[in-house]
Amino acid sequence: MSTWHTPTERADAYVLGLMDEHDRRTVDNELESDPVLARAVGEARDRFLELDLVGPTATVSADLWSRIEAKLGTAGKPGIAGPHPVAANDNRLVRWRAIAMSAVAASVLLVAVLGYTTMTRLEPQVVAILMNAEGEPVVMIEDFGNDTAKVVPLIDLAVADDRSLQLWTLPSADTGPVSLGVLDGWETATLSGPDLPRPAEEQLYEITVEPFGGSPTGKPTGPIVGKGFAKAPRP
Repeated sequence: MSTWHTPTERADAYVLGLMDEHDRRTVDNELESDPVLARAVGEARDRFLELDLVGPTATVSADLWSRIEAKLGTAGKPGIAGPHPVAANDNRLVRWRAIAMSAVAASVLLVAVLGYTTMTRLEPQVVAILMNAEGEPVVMIEDFGNDTAKVVPLIDLAVADDRSLQLWTLPSADTGPVSLGVLDGWETATLSGPDLPRPAEEQLYEITVEPFGGSPTGKPTGPIVGKGFAKAPRP
């Protein structure tokens, strides 16, 4: 039996990953029809956002480069340290903090590859590799600093017909998460977002599953598909 009674309590438990699968699915189903709960989830994400910005450093998986290389069609593989074992922890929040730091390392690797594109196309201001809850690279984000961002999936992903994927970034803690747009499908796409400050290193990016057409609150409400921090390409 659930121990969370108010919308705020349920939202906190949902965002922190404290719910079992049944309770989480129940909240997922209610978010589209319950604006009070959806708003509470959005506020909870804002409230606990700083917890996502700290955590232990973790390395990326050994096959990360081959996945990125296959997508970019490049050759040449820099040295990558093998993964270090991480102690099992059922707390989803702790796991996400480690994964977010893994994404920083993944972005550093990717930045070295992006040099080959600078002579043939517009160079992104920052690049981020978003990781899922299992520590796998899910998608590459290229933010060009002109209110456009390119989304390049790195794995296959299926989304229900009544759901949409939405890309978010965090220009500052004061601003809170800002939507860069809703994806029409899980494929390479360029999104035109709002007028934002120039993207910076360590800026947070994430993709969430939202009700069809996008979040009803203007803030992330659904499960996180992937998240990570940005790095700037080398000159």
